[in-house]
Amino acid sequence: MTRAFATQALPPWRRAVLKVGSSLLASAQGELSDRNARALAAFVAASRERGREVVIVSSGAVAAGRGRVGNVSRRSDGLVLRQALAALGQTRMIGLWQGLLDVPVAQVLLAHDDLRNRRRYLNARNTLVELLRLGAIPVVNENDTVAVEELKLGDNDNLAATVAALVDAELLLIASDVDGLYSRDPRLGKDAEPVGSVDAITAETYAMAGASRGAVGTGGMRTKLEAAGKAAHAGIATALFNGGDAGVVGNLAEDRVRGTLFRAAGSRLAARKYWLRHAPGSGARLRVDAGAASAIAGGASLLPGGIVGVDGEFARGDIVDVAVSERVIARGLCQYAAGEVCRMAGRRSHEIERLLGFSYGDSVVRRDDLVVTTEEAS
Repeated sequence: MTRAFATQALPPWRRAVLKVGSSLLASAQGELSDRNARALAAFVAASRERGREVVIVSSGAVAAGRGRVGNVSRRSDGLVLRQALAALGQTRMIGLWQGLLDVPVAQVLLAHDDLRNRRRYLNARNTLVELLRLGAIPVVNENDTVAVEELKLGDNDNLAATVAALVDAELLLIASDVDGLYSRDPRLGKDAEPVGSVDAITAETYAMAGASRGAVGTGGMRTKLEAAGKAAHAGIATALFNGGDAGVVGNLAEDRVRGTLFRAAGSRLAARKYWLRHAPGSGARLRVDAGAASAIAGGASLLPGGIVGVDGEFARGDIVDVAVSERVIARGLCQYAAGEVCRMAGRRSHEIERLLGFSYGDSVVRRDDLVVTTEEAS
């Protein structure tokens, strides 16, 4: 018999993101149910009465779409089919939340490019903040209908962490079908111990994670740890709890949680630096020499003289990785396109205009657009 989690206080918060997994909203057959959503919606309503704001990140569209069709086997799932199922089920999922809440519910669908492109990222932020100002409750989901496999965000746990940073939330709440993080998968042994709090997510923390339990969801404990880690880097605490336990959900309105609390990092990255660290990139890479790597670690811009190679294609303004040999040390917004960087690689900054016929500045990646990604460098 595994031990139960203790109840503990939530950190102070004014704005939170509540992520609700598919397993809480749909049966194994795919039909949507409000059995668990009712208590979660009551928590959102109680929070609003106290002057707080909640953004919901909700899974369930693909599962709801499958329930409407009824005769589609999961073994036949392909990208196009999942896109169609998402289109069929999205309205039902939004309707579920609207039926449980007395205030307007707004549908917000986000895709990979909305988070990679700085302008679209800020547009999404402005929309979400304005919806909250208007008194609406945004319900966010990945735009599965248009996402292609190589550009999918992948899971709503990580999307929820990104949204939490996007709206400057103080708390990320992950409602799951598990009670919290255990020292090992509780299905594999009775010696699994509940982990009440985590100060920093390490390799040992990831080793505790088991595989996904549900037939409906796409994420497992690992994606929840990834999300908590991203939130922590933005100064946001994360609470993981069983959203199917009405008593646990009821405690949230009293600022208490029975589950695992992942504490925020001591220092908050600037919003721009956080976006650069976690936004989907172009997949391209700038290879630099040791001198450039040292300068970047010291807070300098990346100049053309330190670049020794370019891997992949990218346009001006795309996010690229910066690497020494095969080790990525930083990522940032490139001021020049791939072909232009190839022409100026290894040359001095004052030669840029002569080489290209124009200049966007002396640096390939400005220090304000650059974030170090390795602990050794930072």
